[in-house]
Amino acid sequence: MISSERENELEKLVESPRVAWVFPTIEGGNYWHPLFSEFTKIFPQTIIYTGFWTGFASGYENSFKVELVGKMKLLTITESEESYSRGVMYVSPAIIGKLLKFKPQIVFANGFSAWTLLAILLKLLTKWRVIIAYEGSTPNVDFRNSPIRLFFRRRMVQFADAFITNSEAGKAYLIDILGAKQTRTFARPYEVPTAKAMSKLAENSELNQQELQQPIFLFVGQLIPRKGLHLLLKACEILQQRGCSNYTLMIIGQGPDREKLENMSKDYGLEQSIKWIGWVDYSRIGEYFQLADVFILPTLEDTWGMVVLESMAYGKPILCSKWAGASELVLDGHNGYLFDPRNPEEVADAMYQFISTPDLIASFGRNSKQIIAEHTPETAAQFLAKVTNCILLNSTVT
Repeated sequence: MISSERENELEKLVESPRVAWVFPTIEGGNYWHPLFSEFTKIFPQTIIYTGFWTGFASGYENSFKVELVGKMKLLTITESEESYSRGVMYVSPAIIGKLLKFKPQIVFANGFSAWTLLAILLKLLTKWRVIIAYEGSTPNVDFRNSPIRLFFRRRMVQFADAFITNSEAGKAYLIDILGAKQTRTFARPYEVPTAKAMSKLAENSELNQQELQQPIFLFVGQLIPRKGLHLLLKACEILQQRGCSNYTLMIIGQGPDREKLENMSKDYGLEQSIKWIGWVDYSRIGEYFQLADVFILPTLEDTWGMVVLESMAYGKPILCSKWAGASELVLDGHNGYLFDPRNPEEVADAMYQFISTPDLIASFGRNSKQIIAEHTPETAAQFLAKVTNCILLNSTVT
């Protein structure tokens, strides 16, 4: 039996626990800011520690507390063009002093970095609880063929208190490969969007839907081989060979492959169908989601794919690679279609569904919006609050 004094102590702990998030980097992660903001409303004594910080997203200034700890450096060991490169991340040991001074009851540790290992080692002295956040499962991120990596990950899992992940694939990896307890492993999208962070309007917008051939397919991402844009252009060439050019592919993003991809589109004779936008500030990206008819992600490897959820929040049908973690939110034939990007014929067929039957766009878009409606920063924060309270009270999440 728990004494009444202990019950009161636990109630106070749950009411206002100190929570630390340890993120080696939040590079390009403005989509985290709505979640951090909502989480801080529930647990005001929350601090996000990171080794890379570019500032608050528009509209979220000072809505949560951030402390920069040293400087994160990534040493690439194995380069890979069409998947995640492998490397070693250097993070500052100064996190030790930060955590010992803050004395959190809960530490959310992102992935299996050295900071996660330190949080678990210090747990033996401090008695805080560690929740590992694992974004999602992909071959190069899982390190299933690396005995050394798996050894350390399994040891971290052994001593961690709980695990969260965006996808069922991530949950399966944590339980089946790393040995996490099923009762302490929770799969629910927590990297989720809000239109507020993306809806800043440009003072002089040059966008005009009437000037573009419809339907408008939208790609947003880095211009690198892993994102599969070269295969998407091949699919567009196939459409052209079939006599189909009555559409626009709008490409947003920057990267080292831009010139190569532009030359490829010229070689394929796609100049009239492709519109290269370049880099767009995250606060303005919503303007392009509104303009587009269909979102397409031909990635060859993505642990999650936040841009899929962002598109769904704007009520767009989704054409998604089956190699994106977020593909779990795309119900084939309901709010979009799944495809293997390595099969350009399959990609072309999926695009043609919306070109030949434009009425699908509105109905699939409504279905996307219905699916994403339950996945908001508010509901994600509430889910994480339940996990936090569950671990503090050693109970179960309902």
